[in-house]
Amino acid sequence: MRLATYNVEWFDNLFDDQGVLFDDGGWSGRRDITRAQQTAALGLVFQALDADAVMVIEAPDSHRRRDGGRALEHFAERFCLRARKALIGFVNDTQQEIILLHDPDHVTARHDPRESDAVPRFDKSFKLDLDVDRAPEVIRWSKPPLEVALDTKGGRRLRLIGVHAKSKAPHGARTHEEIMRLSIENRRKQLAQCIWLRHRVEEHLGRGDDLVVLGDFNDGPGLDEYEKLFGRSGVEIVLGEDGGVPLFDPHARQVLSQRIAAAPVSARFKVPPDGRFLSVLLDYIMVSQGLREADPHWCIWHPFDDPDCYGNAPLRMALLTASDHFPVTLDFKD
Repeated sequence: MRLATYNVEWFDNLFDDQGVLFDDGGWSGRRDITRAQQTAALGLVFQALDADAVMVIEAPDSHRRRDGGRALEHFAERFCLRARKALIGFVNDTQQEIILLHDPDHVTARHDPRESDAVPRFDKSFKLDLDVDRAPEVIRWSKPPLEVALDTKGGRRLRLIGVHAKSKAPHGARTHEEIMRLSIENRRKQLAQCIWLRHRVEEHLGRGDDLVVLGDFNDGPGLDEYEKLFGRSGVEIVLGEDGGVPLFDPHARQVLSQRIAAAPVSARFKVPPDGRFLSVLLDYIMVSQGLREADPHWCIWHPFDDPDCYGNAPLRMALLTASDHFPVTLDFKD
C-alpha cells in the first residue's frame, strides 16, 4: 500500500475552465517552463509514484466555474494513472485546493469532516489566545484540511487528514520592520492552525484510529529565527512533542534529533537577490502507532538526495520541472 503527498506548484494553470489540460507552449506558473513541459513532467512523476492515493496540495481550483476534481481526473486519464478518482472536501478561495487522487480498485474514500464541542470543523472558526492578552483571536483556515475516511482492499480502515498550513513568508513586506511584523503574525496564525489540528489528532488517537496526517506544513523544527520567540514549531505541536500520544515522521525525527547534521529536505526554492536555491523540509507524512507496526517505509523523492531518483535521468529532470516541492511517499503492509 502506498500513500503520497505532493505539493504541485501552479497546478491550476495547466487546465482550462472545463478541466481540460492546455498541454501547449504557453507559459505555466513556473519560471521558464511551458504548460506542456510541466504537464509532461507531472505525468512522468505521477506514473513513477504509482500510488494508491495521493494527497495533492495546491490542486486545481474549484468554484462555480471550475471543478478541480474533474481537472485531476482528466489528468489521470491522460496519463493512465491508477489513482484516477478525485475526492475534494471544503473548497477555498485561494486557487489551491486539497484533493485526494486515489485508485478506486484498491481503496474507497469519502470526505468525513469531524466536529466536537471542543474542536470545531475545519471550515469553521476556532478561538485561541495567541498573544496572551486574555482576548482570544478568531482563527480560520484559508485552506481547510481534508478529512478522509479511507478503507483499503486489505481491510484496513484509515483516517487521513490532508494539510496545507499557513505560509509564514512575509509577502508584500518591504521594510525590515514590515518583514518582522508580518513574519511574527504569520507564524502565530500557523501555530494556531497546528494547535487546532493537534486537538483533532488527539481525538482520533483517543479512539485508537489508524491516523495519517500528511501535506505541506510550511514549517519545521529550526526552520527560522522566529521559532525562538514561540519555543516550538507547528510540526512539533502536531507530532505531540509536548506530551500525549505522539505521531511519527522519520524525517521530522531526524531534524529534531540532529540540529547541526545534514537534514532531509522536500522543497527547493530560488530566493532573492541572487536566485540561489534554498532547500527546506516542509512536507510530511505523520502516522499513529498502529501504522508504525505495519512495516512502514518513507521516501522523499528528491532528485539529488535519493539515489533511485538521481539515477533515473528522465525522472530526475521531471521532478525538477514539475514543482518546487518533491513528493513524499509512505509504503506499508495493508
